Amino acid sequence: MRKSMSPNYYEATLQLRPYNQEVLQYVLEEVGKRKDVFIAKTEELKTGIDIFLSSQRFARMLGKKLKDRFKGTVTISKKINRLDRQTGVILYRATVLFRLK
Repeated sequence: MRKSMSPNYYEATLQLRPYNQEVLQYVLEEVGKRKDVFIAKTEELKTGIDIFLSSQRFARMLGKKLKDRFKGTVTISKKINRLDRQTGVILYRATVLFRLK
């Protein structure tokens, strides 16, 4: 992670469906343990909550941890965000959906 990163920067969206305080608290604790990951913003919706994370790799790992701990399903998808002009690499944003059973 670069030091000059904007506080609005995010690589992944973690979607928690439906809203569950225990699951949300677990996510906040896991993010708090890491110095290289931050929450850019959160959005509360009728169906649940979206958490925008600065690390795609961390979001995927967290999805797997949530599945093991809270017995739900995880769906991971990605979409093209932009093309890096310097390297010519296509950059993606991931969406990790955790649906509680």
